[in-house]
Amino acid sequence: MRSAKILLALGLACGASAAMAQDKPFQFSGAPCVTPPPLHCPDKDCPGDRVINPGNVVEMKTRRTYFLDYPCDLKPGEKVTFVLSLHGGGSYGNWQRHYFPLLDYKDKYRLVIATPNSPTRAWSPADDEYLQNIVTFVYDQIGKDNVKAFWLAGHSQGGQTSNRLLQTDFFREKLTGWVSLSGGRLGSKREDIRATIPGTPPAAAGAPRTLAAYAENLPDYPFSHIYEAGEHEYTAAGVPKTSPWAEKLQCGKREQRADIVDTQAGYVFDGSGTRPPSKIWGLQPGPGTAQVYVYPDCADGRVVADIVRLGKGHTEGLEPHVTEEIVKLMLSAR
Repeated sequence: MRSAKILLALGLACGASAAMAQDKPFQFSGAPCVTPPPLHCPDKDCPGDRVINPGNVVEMKTRRTYFLDYPCDLKPGEKVTFVLSLHGGGSYGNWQRHYFPLLDYKDKYRLVIATPNSPTRAWSPADDEYLQNIVTFVYDQIGKDNVKAFWLAGHSQGGQTSNRLLQTDFFREKLTGWVSLSGGRLGSKREDIRATIPGTPPAAAGAPRTLAAYAENLPDYPFSHIYEAGEHEYTAAGVPKTSPWAEKLQCGKREQRADIVDTQAGYVFDGSGTRPPSKIWGLQPGPGTAQVYVYPDCADGRVVADIVRLGKGHTEGLEPHVTEEIVKLMLSAR
């Protein structure tokens, strides 16, 4: 009888330990979660040394760092949406992290966001191993079946790089969609939609551009696509009224949804002083209104959308409500 009682007590203790382990939040190895997230910018005037920080998590194979943001109350086995967010040319990981501030919505929408950093400040195939290692690490740690969606996101040259990456087998087999932040609109030639920025050297302005990938070349497999840009970045023709990518995905006719109004500014802007002030390139961040155009009823529940931030250029950080609207569109994709 005494032995039976001991075994019963041990069984109850083991069961309680297992239950406690299940209740304990999940943490990525080498990337402890803290609140507020590390190196978060204040609402304005983010310090320069913080903006250029390359990240607090080490990618163990290349020994390069990056940021990894996720809910601190993430449960083992919980389904998440994973986003790899790439900065633009001449920029930094933490600048991108606040230009497209998904980290502010990680808890509400159960997001895991990896924001890497290029030591040359521009992405090239030399970075592909590092980026693949980050993605593999997240999948291995959280479990492949727990990643319900995988999105590439990128600003400017980071958007072009996302477009290049999604054409590779590694990313193709995982991809749910691509958020292009002024980094190429699928089906549109750059010169047809992008205004020329004042101060661009004449030779460079007239010479053919070499891009990481050309958005007018449509990929041969389906995925969701959200394009965001400032109103001043477009030519006088404005945002196109049709989308070759929406046509390929058999979407319906474009619909304009209610405007998104933000009374709060984004976190960052281009404070480098390397370009003359220009409304096309971008000025100081500020409140704003965004127009949202969606192509409904795409095949297999995919999403195609254009978002135009009125009165904005290329480098003003996204405001909170428009960022959240993009997240909602991402999560609405099957």
